[in-house]
Amino acid sequence: MHTTNISSWQHSGLQPRLCHRAAVSQSGVKMMFLAFIWAASVVAAVTSQTGTDSTDTSIDNGPFPGDLNGSNFTYTRPFKLFRFDSQSLSLEMAFLDLPPIATYATTTKPQHVRYTRKKPALKPKTAVLLHGKNFCSITWFATATALQQAGYRVIIPDQIGFCKSSKPGALYQYSLHQLALNTYSLLSALNLTDPNGNDMTVVGHSLGGMLATRLSLLYPHLISNLVLVNPIGLEPYLELGVPYPDLSVTLQSENASNYTSIRGYEQSTYYLGAWTPEYDVWAVMLAQVYAGTEAQNFAEGQARVVDMVLTQPIFHDFPRLRTNTLLMIGTRDTTAIGKQWSPPEVRERLGKYEVLGKETANRTPNCTLVEFGDLGHAPQIQAPDRFHATLLQWLRA
Repeated sequence: MHTTNISSWQHSGLQPRLCHRAAVSQSGVKMMFLAFIWAASVVAAVTSQTGTDSTDTSIDNGPFPGDLNGSNFTYTRPFKLFRFDSQSLSLEMAFLDLPPIATYATTTKPQHVRYTRKKPALKPKTAVLLHGKNFCSITWFATATALQQAGYRVIIPDQIGFCKSSKPGALYQYSLHQLALNTYSLLSALNLTDPNGNDMTVVGHSLGGMLATRLSLLYPHLISNLVLVNPIGLEPYLELGVPYPDLSVTLQSENASNYTSIRGYEQSTYYLGAWTPEYDVWAVMLAQVYAGTEAQNFAEGQARVVDMVLTQPIFHDFPRLRTNTLLMIGTRDTTAIGKQWSPPEVRERLGKYEVLGKETANRTPNCTLVEFGDLGHAPQIQAPDRFHATLLQWLRA
């Protein structure tokens, strides 16, 4: 386990260079033509590898209605739908598929022709970002931009039961294995499951960290790098004494959720008492789904997700991970599922991320721990510049 002081890391950017005009001889024209043919073949090869324009008929590029599957929140990035069958149901998974932002290198040939060509990647880089229970794919937009600028194609799904994806409610059995399979199926439809053709990084926050961990164990051949951002499940809640609630009790709590309760919880647990417009937009987004056209199915699904978190712990999974792992922890986080209905003696020992991060890193092979001593549950939202500099520095190492 490596513990990193983030203040010693520096963030660097890339600057494209412009091409210049030059006098070209007849032989130079021929060389330029050959260079053009070569560049075209490279672009075609890279396009075929990345599969950005998938021909799979299960991918729908839209347009879509403003209210989709109970969410009328406007995404600032274009999204698509992956249509597939699961548990004898026809479902839609909304997802963002964002291409890398190309970097360029200037090359000089003997005929004094200066031209700019795209650097062909030996392995196209892909990043899959997995959201938490109280978030959506679009919540990752700032991180996605940073990764695009670093040359990554970025895939961000709304998991089934969340945000703009289908909400099968009580008809669906939620499990980490099922959500991992759904995610893998999406990647397969995008031609991204060949480990020889892709260098894949999976980033999971909160509940997405649990899912990312299980995904890495189920498909170890696929994932090179695993990044866990304040994941829940670093402690086995039921084993520590959290009372198991009947599903009807959890459903009652989910049905009572609204903007006021969401803001109160996130302000105290995620953001250390602070509240800004940047935080508020995500609380509004979530509240709209709780009050939307699929409100009951959404609440039914969320109650089952809570049951999934309690009964399918990942605490015992970390020693079995074989990826390169980065554990990013805001140490002032106090999130713990079931804390609010636990007896005082149990509540007192739950959600201590300043301890959980170190304990988990010590139990995880090939793990680097980075702690943010002044941040809470969502460091990528609280301090995006610091978070992204740290993430990119580790990915480059």
